[in-house]
Amino acid sequence: MNISSFFEPVESAVVEKGYLENSFFHQLTIHHHGFPELRGIQIALVGLKESRGAKRSESIHRASSEIREKLYQLKKGAVPYQIADLGDLISGESLNDTYQNIRQVGDYLMRQQILPIFFGGTHDLDYGQYLSYQKLKKLVTLLTVDAKIDMEETGPESDRHTQEVVLHQPNFLFSSTHLAYQSFLVDPTLVAALEKLYFEHVRLGQLRDNFKEIEPLIRDADLMSFDLCAIQSSVAPGAVDAQPFGLSGEEASQICWFAGSNEKLSSFGVYGYDPYYDDTHNKTAQVAAVMIWYFIEGFYSRKDTLSFKSAAYMKYTVSMDSKPNTLVFYKSKRSGKWWMEIPYNDASRFERVSIVPCSYADYQQAQQGEIPERWVTAQIKLY
Repeated sequence: MNISSFFEPVESAVVEKGYLENSFFHQLTIHHHGFPELRGIQIALVGLKESRGAKRSESIHRASSEIREKLYQLKKGAVPYQIADLGDLISGESLNDTYQNIRQVGDYLMRQQILPIFFGGTHDLDYGQYLSYQKLKKLVTLLTVDAKIDMEETGPESDRHTQEVVLHQPNFLFSSTHLAYQSFLVDPTLVAALEKLYFEHVRLGQLRDNFKEIEPLIRDADLMSFDLCAIQSSVAPGAVDAQPFGLSGEEASQICWFAGSNEKLSSFGVYGYDPYYDDTHNKTAQVAAVMIWYFIEGFYSRKDTLSFKSAAYMKYTVSMDSKPNTLVFYKSKRSGKWWMEIPYNDASRFERVSIVPCSYADYQQAQQGEIPERWVTAQIKLY
């Protein structure tokens, strides 16, 4: 596959702007005069310009360049990067053609053990991101951060794309988690639909009440899709559906760091930026760039092997008074993160092992003789 044919180079106006020697820009291999050599690359930046899935689009085609310029200006991290900026993905003749282009590029990169970061474009483009996993022959968990739940029956693709993911055949969606939605923007029937599917969902208020408890949910994801409308409009005025309430910039960046440090997560997308609605300093582009920077820092801080029988993990067995008779937990000696074992019978159905992320609070709850809700939910999903 000639992946270079899917891309146009980064604009000269962005590349030739002049960046300090210690900037992020000088840590990258950039598609400008020639397409990057991908051997040894660990992360690929993929700009998106597609806007046909939105109900309104003033200048979404400029989003990737604005975010890229802000990202290039940031300082390099503590460790050497192996990152290539592949430029902007060429949109297809139809919106579906663009989805398929994203699918092919995502599939190719992941097969090369390269993690794609998609940025720009409308939120429905995460459908193409999801399709990237179709030929990988495994079930996946989707993590979405959005002020809304985009499962409407009618309207533009940006309002319906999550339903397209859920209904897609063949079905390779194991589970889905939705973070930071706002109740006054969501039809209660959509929340009920998520519950019937045993999908996780966390309202903005719930997330704020116990922020650290969302980390295990993020750690269980294979792919992440972040709509910038989940962030307060005072922080991200350039989001297509900017809302007065939402995550702070710091909370959004922390979520991205959690996601980057998730050893299982293999693609990441930041969508929904329209420069037309941004302020004169392109504040929203700066926020998106910092989110990507934190994701990358999280990626380069990955510590766990997920080989739970190795000496890198401590195993804890908790006796229970009722079935199950015991609950088994694992704690990483390197990161301090926790997992718990979920027994199931049909091992041939799932590639994933029956060990799911959890928190220290789940272990404490088990010690008090209570079965953690996270254990019950995981058991139901496996059966």
